[in-house]
Amino acid sequence: MANTPHGGILKDLYVRDEPIHSELQAESETLPSVTLTERQLCDLELILNGGFSPLEGFLTQAEYASVLTTSRLPTGEVWTIPIYLDVDIAELQRLGVEAGSRVALRDPRDDQALAIITVSDLYTVDREAEAVQIYGANDQAHPAVHYLFNSTRDTYVGGRVQAVNAPQHYDYVAIRRSPAEVRALFKKLNWTRVVAFQTRNPMHRAHRELTVRAARMRHANVLIQPVVGLTKPGDIDHFTRVRVYQAIMAKYPNGMAQLSLLPLAMRMGGPREAVWHAIIRKNFGATHFIVGRDHA
Repeated sequence: MANTPHGGILKDLYVRDEPIHSELQAESETLPSVTLTERQLCDLELILNGGFSPLEGFLTQAEYASVLTTSRLPTGEVWTIPIYLDVDIAELQRLGVEAGSRVALRDPRDDQALAIITVSDLYTVDREAEAVQIYGANDQAHPAVHYLFNSTRDTYVGGRVQAVNAPQHYDYVAIRRSPAEVRALFKKLNWTRVVAFQTRNPMHRAHRELTVRAARMRHANVLIQPVVGLTKPGDIDHFTRVRVYQAIMAKYPNGMAQLSLLPLAMRMGGPREAVWHAIIRKNFGATHFIVGRDHA
């Protein structure tokens, strides 16, 4: 992937909604609320900080159908992975939620209101069709297909969100940079060409050589951006992995590379996921992206 420096238009909803933050905070305490799952929490964080630009919320039924069948949003932008808010419809009906309702989205760890969604629609989906279109087969040996059939709820809520509060993190805070912060770092360092490297596993010497060679080929710098959201069952915990990343950074030529963590919930979606990862890294300001063997 190549694109213009520093990523194009960034839809940072924290910046957009800052002028009305106090009103949104107060309103969130009066609304019916949904407590997010761990995956939804990762997705919402990247919607709010612009990592999922051009998305400004969870996909409506029309957007979901378009992504499944064309790998694009109805407006034409490439978007390959459906980002949806699956809910317990009985609970929403008990709360009186319907199209047009406003609902607070809450952090499962501390119950803080993170955002308000204005419900555009509520819809049910064909899980088998989603599995085949996104992951290539309806096979529950695939972790995301297993998650789809066993952990997602039957009804999806579509609608745009407004930012109330950022999720709080207490580990590796200094290297959990938002897209705006990563772009600002590149500008400060005068980096105009940046090769991004995605990893969910500990890096080893071959990864270091591969990224250095890619940077030198493109006369670029390197952004090492490991995933520290949901990966897949059996993966090494992110604390261990981050310590490995921090150790290997010292092995790069001076000034070549930066490390920044990404709170992404991976789907292990193969080619679609590779494109999705490239779009996300473009939003963080990268101009090039390495797609690995059997990527995601």
